[in-house]
Amino acid sequence: MSTSTPSEIKADRPVTPQVLEASRPRKVRGREQRGRAASLASHGILIVASLIALFPIAWLVYLSLGPDKDDYLHPGGIWDKMTLDNYSFVLQHTNFFDWLKSSLIVSLGTTVIGVFAAATTGYAVSRMRFPGYKKLMWVLLVTQMFPIAVLIVPMYQILVDLQLVDSYLGLVLVYCATAVPYSAWLLKGYFDTIPFEIDEAGRVDGLTPFGTFFRLILPLAKPGLAVAAFYNFITAFGEVAFASTFMLSDDKYTFAVGLQSFVSEHDAQRNLMAATAVLIAIPVSAFFYLVQKNLVTGLTAGGTKG
Repeated sequence: MSTSTPSEIKADRPVTPQVLEASRPRKVRGREQRGRAASLASHGILIVASLIALFPIAWLVYLSLGPDKDDYLHPGGIWDKMTLDNYSFVLQHTNFFDWLKSSLIVSLGTTVIGVFAAATTGYAVSRMRFPGYKKLMWVLLVTQMFPIAVLIVPMYQILVDLQLVDSYLGLVLVYCATAVPYSAWLLKGYFDTIPFEIDEAGRVDGLTPFGTFFRLILPLAKPGLAVAAFYNFITAFGEVAFASTFMLSDDKYTFAVGLQSFVSEHDAQRNLMAATAVLIAIPVSAFFYLVQKNLVTGLTAGGTKG
C-alpha cells in the first residue's frame, strides 16, 4: 500500500524541494522576544540621553573644584589639585546669602502671585462665558511675542512712575507680567479636563463661585498648579535682563545678576562662577523635589479634554 504526503493529497502534484520548503511551518518570534529587544533598545537610548543631559552638570562641578581661574583651559590638571576652596570663598567673601535672599523673595513672590492670577484667569475662561473671553486669551498670547529688549524701556518707565524701581515688588510684578500669560493658558487647558458637574454640585451645596473654585477645583488641579508654579519659579530665578536693569542695590541682586560680578572687562574668575552656579542649583533642585510628584501628571493632563 502506497502512502502519499499531505501536499500530494491536497495539490495532487509531485513533491519538489520548493513544495517541501513551502509546507514547513515558519518560525514566528514570540511577543516576549520582540518586547525584550524593544526594551533593551529603549533603555539604551534613555541611558545615552541621560548621559548627554548630565554631562554639562558634571563638567560644571568638575571645573568648580579647580583652584585657579584659568583651569578651564587645562581641565586635565584639575584632577590632581581638586579643592573646595572656591565654595568656601563664595560663601564667606561674597554677597552669596544676599543674592540667595533676593532670589527667594522674588521667585517665591512671583510663584504665589503669578499662580493665583493665572489660576483665576484660566478658571474664568474655562467655566464662564463673558463678553470677550476668547479675545482675552488671545491677548495674553500676543503679549508673549514681544522680545525682552522691547519691553525693558516701557516697563522701566512704569516702575519709575509707580516708584517701584529697585524694589522686590516691582521685579515680582514684572516677572508676573511675563509668566502669567503662559501659565493661564496652561491652567485653562487643565481646568477643561475637570468635569463641569463638580461646579454644579458646588452650587447645589450653596457654594459661591469663589468657594467652588477654592474648595473643589483647586484640590483637583494640583498637578496643573505644580507645573505653573515650577514655571513661574524658574522664570524668576534665572532671569537676567530685567533683574540687572531694575535692581540697582548690590544687596538686592539676584543670583543671575550676582554671577556677573565675577566677570569684569579684563578678568573672569570662572572657577568662582562655576562654584556659585553649583550652589545656585540647590534651591532649584529642592523646589523641583517638592513639586515633582505632580509635575509629570500636570504636563500631560492638560493636553486632552476628558
